Amino acid sequence: MTQAPSSQLIRIARPGTDNSSHSKAQREFNRLTETISTLEAEIATLRTSAHTLQQRLRAEYLPLLHSYNQQRAELVRLFDRACDRPETTRSERRKLIDQIITLADELVNEHGLDDLRPLLDKYDPGNRNTDDDISTESEPAQPAEEPSAGPPPGDPANQKAKSAKKQARDAKRQLDERNSTKAVRTLYMDLVKTFHPDREPDEAEKERKTTIMQRVTEAYEKSDLMALLRLQLEFNRIDQQQLDTLVDEQLRYYNRILKQQADELNDELARIRSQLASIFGKPAVLLNSTLNLEYSLASDIRALKRALKTVKSDLKALRDPAVLSLWLNAYQR
Repeated sequence: MTQAPSSQLIRIARPGTDNSSHSKAQREFNRLTETISTLEAEIATLRTSAHTLQQRLRAEYLPLLHSYNQQRAELVRLFDRACDRPETTRSERRKLIDQIITLADELVNEHGLDDLRPLLDKYDPGNRNTDDDISTESEPAQPAEEPSAGPPPGDPANQKAKSAKKQARDAKRQLDERNSTKAVRTLYMDLVKTFHPDREPDEAEKERKTTIMQRVTEAYEKSDLMALLRLQLEFNRIDQQQLDTLVDEQLRYYNRILKQQADELNDELARIRSQLASIFGKPAVLLNSTLNLEYSLASDIRALKRALKTVKSDLKALRDPAVLSLWLNAYQR
């Protein structure tokens, strides 16, 4: 038996006719299944790319960043020693302190180099975190809303009408939920009856059914209607003709579940993008394409290599007091 891929697109097809011949429920079913398949593919691609990019981040970018920050920390210490030299002028000392505060503040507060905290406090005592000492003023009270026109809120007739409408909505919602749950369970139980391995005498077939049942159970526990439909097609429990002839009432229950599934996948995609944006320090809009992120990371690595080379060269040159003095004369605060 040829197995259908797990990402197989489930569609209601009408050979020889265009999409306009489908009912509203059928068109919605096709739209939702296509949306879900697209989202599943995007999530899978993003996860694969994210794994590769995180490996490169750990292997290349973070070691470079560590070396770069250590070199800049040495620059802070060099400027501190220069401040203590008696031959350093007042103007030079002001410029050195400006550099110390700028560099040390970033290295301590953004990169966690706490060993520079004493130097930061030495030159910028006001840098200490005093959030706990800051009292916030209470916000002014909002004016009360004007009473709306119409029946008084406590009017018995008004409350009774609202209660009846709410009860009707709740009853319909509960019925739809029960029918949707039943639709999923019907597919699940059909697969269970066919593939439950407990009474299978043949060991090889029992192992095959056990593997299938694991997939069936996983799909059912997630209320993954798409996965259950794919399994039904994969193992010939239904065929395309049966799918094409599903009645609209059944499709409406399916569509309700598929809509929820599409929303959950959209949320998952947004969450993965948000996590990657946080990890890589990039705007989430950049993550619409993983190629953008790959290019951006490669560009950052190249830029960091150049910056590391420059700071090493600067540190070596500025250890000479004469060069440091010339550099300070040219430095503009």
